[in-house]
Amino acid sequence: EVQLVESGGGLVQAGGSLRLSCTASGFAFDEHAMAWFRRAPGKPREGISCISSTDDSTYYADSVKGRFTISRDNAKSTLYLQMNNLKPEDTAEYYCARRFGRRTRCDYNGMDYWGNGALVTVSS
Repeated sequence: EVQLVESGGGLVQAGGSLRLSCTASGFAFDEHAMAWFRRAPGKPREGISCISSTDDSTYYADSVKGRFTISRDNAKSTLYLQMNNLKPEDTAEYYCARRFGRRTRCDYNGMDYWGNGALVTVSS
């Protein structure tokens, strides 16, 4: 059974940092591109970062570029999102997701499994 479990969310002041983790199980983690999404209150879900499985290429939405860093540890089957210089507008539920298919490129429209989410709240 494929499982994705996020951790590391919480309350932080603006300008602070958090690191989210997503522990994966039930599949060959190193063969799948992985991504982070978020859903802020009253807004649609947004794909914010993706990392490929083939060459670890990374991609970022403009809203987080330069502040967030995605990484993966295939030995631990874990995906990370380091979030620095957090802003109140980063407040959201954050989800990790698995890209459908093995050895495929990043595609926010091609996710097939999702975690339950981790809440990040940034106070001003």
